[in-house]
Amino acid sequence: MNMFSNPKPLLVAAMTLFTLLINLPCGYFRNREKKYSLKWFLFIHIPIPLIALARILTNLDMRYIPVFVLAAVLGQFCGGRIEFQAK
Repeated sequence: MNMFSNPKPLLVAAMTLFTLLINLPCGYFRNREKKYSLKWFLFIHIPIPLIALARILTNLDMRYIPVFVLAAVLGQFCGGRIEFQAK
């Protein structure tokens, strides 16, 4: 049995990548706001309904939520570390 006969691992990997990528720009903008301000709070929480909706639409079990939470935290962290160099 190979992984292409069961699409669930690919779907979980795609959702994890989606979660990470959607949190990168939010982490970038969150890091540029005053801590605990309204914008700071919104940049943390705006991706959550999108990720939840995607999980529901893909019919993934709730047991994968911890994986998505870790991907979201990693995306926020990495997004906050992004620095653009102006030339």
